Amino acid sequence: MNLPNRLTLFRIVLVPVIVLIYIFPYAQYGFEPRMFMFGSVRLSVINLICLVIYLVAAITDFLDGKIARSRNLQTTFGKFADPIADKMLTTTMFLLFSSRGIIPVVPVILMVCRDIVVDGCRMIAASNGKVVSAQMLGKLKTVLQMVTIALILLNNLPFELWRLPVSRLMLWFSAFVSVASGFSYFNQLKDDIFESK
Repeated sequence: MNLPNRLTLFRIVLVPVIVLIYIFPYAQYGFEPRMFMFGSVRLSVINLICLVIYLVAAITDFLDGKIARSRNLQTTFGKFADPIADKMLTTTMFLLFSSRGIIPVVPVILMVCRDIVVDGCRMIAASNGKVVSAQMLGKLKTVLQMVTIALILLNNLPFELWRLPVSRLMLWFSAFVSVASGFSYFNQLKDDIFESK
């Protein structure tokens, strides 16, 4: 297995790690996570730890693609696993935030439904011998989602100091781009989807 694929698998492994750290019942074991104050904004050390792990995962996302292209190490497994790793990471984080009432559930539902549609399109394309790589709009969606997640982990800092709801706006914009990229994938593969045999 080449280096880009190892980085992709490493990103997948980080998902349960960040989930465990984020949802662990610290209070039940007598541990009270430290809180930091930035003006009137409170930020837990747990959020900061999750942010560091999340940023490491995001960096591997950048590196695996860059290394694969520069060294001509692109593989079918990489084209298959890389978007799955991205979706596992971003969807898991959004579900965690939604479960805690930090963000509304509607944009999360839109993004999850988009991923289901795109995965269905990919499966149909694969049955016809096609491997569909990520489109530019899909890559933009991933970048927007990653920035949004980082802002949410930071409790919208530094924008929260000026009462600017940037993380909330980014969340809805991410959902919009996500749905738009879903339509783009569907349009690209509509001949395969509606093919009659």
